[in-house]
Amino acid sequence: MEFFCYHRDRPNSLSLREKLGEEHWSYMDGYAEELIARGPTFADDGETPTGSVHIVDLPDPAAARAFAFDEPNYQAGAFRDVLLRRWRNMLGRTMWEFPGGRTGGNRYLVIGLAPEPSAELAVPPDQDELVAYGPLLSDDGATWLGTAVLLRAPDPDTARAVLSPGRYADIEVHDWEFGGRR
Repeated sequence: MEFFCYHRDRPNSLSLREKLGEEHWSYMDGYAEELIARGPTFADDGETPTGSVHIVDLPDPAAARAFAFDEPNYQAGAFRDVLLRRWRNMLGRTMWEFPGGRTGGNRYLVIGLAPEPSAELAVPPDQDELVAYGPLLSDDGATWLGTAVLLRAPDPDTARAVLSPGRYADIEVHDWEFGGRR
């Protein structure tokens, strides 16, 4: 089962996150084989961290909750909240298999929340700039609650346009970069 996990930073938590850096890396090393995508998000200045994205393939919701809530930054209070949802890998690949590579161009996390639970989601026809794409699902995986996308785009407005505005109650766009040990 695939899960989307977005830890949002608590304001002024950068020093705590820096202090816990190696603990976070070691924790994630334990999930290296299960990770589909990962990486930090940033404020408009492109430097101040605002959160951390992890898309992970785990056996069940209990394992996903353990992954999200046992994470060292979460345990220490660096995060203000966590968005954890079932997810489906509509591209069938990891971010490391993205043809565009790790660098070059602007990268974004786009989260669209559905106005009400609905049925299915189709992948946009132009997939060249999509790093990861999939529906946010109910715990049982049967109901579409929104969409999470990682992509390369020239600017936030172009990134936002990957989701049809009329189909979502809210669309968030965050600067994002490939994560993982270099």
